[in-house]
Amino acid sequence: MTFVPSDELYPFQSRWLQSSVGRVHYVDEGSGQPILMCHGNPTWSFLYRHVIGELRDRFRCVAVDYPGFGLSERPAHYGYTPAEHATVVGELVAELDLSELIVMGHDWGGPIGLSVACANPCRVAGLALGNTFFWPPDRRARMFSKIMSSWPLQRAIINRNLFVERILPSGISRQLSPEEFRHYRAVQPTPQDRIGVAELPKQIITATPFLSTLERGVQGKLADTRVLITYPMRDPAFPADTVLPRMRETFSDLDLRELPHAKHFFLEDAPHEVAVGIVERFA
Repeated sequence: MTFVPSDELYPFQSRWLQSSVGRVHYVDEGSGQPILMCHGNPTWSFLYRHVIGELRDRFRCVAVDYPGFGLSERPAHYGYTPAEHATVVGELVAELDLSELIVMGHDWGGPIGLSVACANPCRVAGLALGNTFFWPPDRRARMFSKIMSSWPLQRAIINRNLFVERILPSGISRQLSPEEFRHYRAVQPTPQDRIGVAELPKQIITATPFLSTLERGVQGKLADTRVLITYPMRDPAFPADTVLPRMRETFSDLDLRELPHAKHFFLEDAPHEVAVGIVERFA
């Protein structure tokens, strides 16, 4: 990956993990209790830039790019599944020897981060979740997966960069600046760079066994963990009236902060509110 992020928009030192599948990019900013920030599709650690900027004077902010995303390598023999991503992120947690960890997840970052947490519950002190999931797909999610897995949509994702060009801006209440938009485009400039983005919609259905195991793991190992939920109330992909009841049923120590104007990529719409919630919940 030859793209170099702007020092103004992304004023962080790039670091690298030589993982079992290839070189993985991450940032490690600040000191204090660590927060592991796991992104969704089609984003990368850039999504967390504002939150990192607000929290790094009180927390150690570790934000990772999965293989195939952001500045990380695109391994040739990698399946780009959530289980594989969780394995790589787990390697990073072990390499940095993170403890008293807050695991933060948005979209696919939820099941990926929670899988890491279930594998290492003794390292985990809290969860900071947004619009995400840790259970097998319902009818609505299966329909989305089938549509996005179809040949015309897969072609649009890979050849026309559908997720970045259309889905990303439609999922943000405000308008990204041209330079912000460039940082999402520039990390996947060719069809080959978008294989990971195209795979995750398929995984909504294909990863059902992984998600079933994860649901049992979260219920058995993380149910009593301190949880903050910052939830975008304008996200049609993860309707609050469907997701939040399942969160409440699972976690016994849950603090919900509604973000009334935020859409799917809420870390672009309401980063200050998220940062304040984390400080008030965990500091």
